[in-house]
Amino acid sequence: MAEIKPTASVKATSVQAKKSSNAISWIAPIFCIIAGYAIWRFILGSADGFNEPSKEGGFWPKHHKPKDSLHGIYEGGIIVPLLIGMLLIVITFSIERFLTIRKALGNGSISDFIRKVQYHLANRNVDAALGECDRQRGSVGNVMKAGLRRYKEMISEGGLDTEQKVIAIQKEVEEATALELPMLQKNLVFLSTITSVGTLVALLGTVLGMIRSFAALGEEGGAGAAGDLAVGISEALYNTALGIGTSALALIMYNIFTTKIDSITYGIDESGFTLTQSFASLYK
Repeated sequence: MAEIKPTASVKATSVQAKKSSNAISWIAPIFCIIAGYAIWRFILGSADGFNEPSKEGGFWPKHHKPKDSLHGIYEGGIIVPLLIGMLLIVITFSIERFLTIRKALGNGSISDFIRKVQYHLANRNVDAALGECDRQRGSVGNVMKAGLRRYKEMISEGGLDTEQKVIAIQKEVEEATALELPMLQKNLVFLSTITSVGTLVALLGTVLGMIRSFAALGEEGGAGAAGDLAVGISEALYNTALGIGTSALALIMYNIFTTKIDSITYGIDESGFTLTQSFASLYK
């Protein structure tokens, strides 16, 4: 019968699950859409910005002949407040992700931090390596700290062989990583969704505006209606411009944040490799 080696005892990870509320994920989009309507209705749709304001239709007054291009956006239709709300969502979650990822990056260069830890481990000074983690204060430092604590435990562990100790350290790093990464990727789905949906919503607003314009042309007829048609088309294209701008901003911010997250993920992978290789070479 094959010999069965004792396995490392399973201990809870030293990194505790981060407590985070999902309230912003639900409240922020709703608030942004409401704010988008308020901007469209009361700022862009202010009666003072039109030569022919309307007092009827409290939800959507039919103002005509805007005094400037800013108020001309109002006549793009009811899709405009949705697009403004989406733009506000992009801005809101860009700020939120920037603050979160900035905190996750920690203090100083990740590569410099890992080199310092490698130096201390090569000199068998685990406590100094833990001190570097406390100074780094980022996701890589948190994962490294969890791994180092298990690293320190395994040095004095006498019931396991070197391979089992390395596996225990690797498992600790993986558990700590599983707690860190979801916080980095949270809410990026809003940016990725708006990247593709924003243009489609803008196209819907443009199509609706064109339908209204051609319907009005059919009712009025005559050469004079051609001018109204041109005005209607320009109003409809406000939707396209706003949607493309929103999608472009969402795409840029999404790519920036994913690049930052990739650098953190690479640092976490390198830290795990550093711990296992160091232990395997120093404590055979």
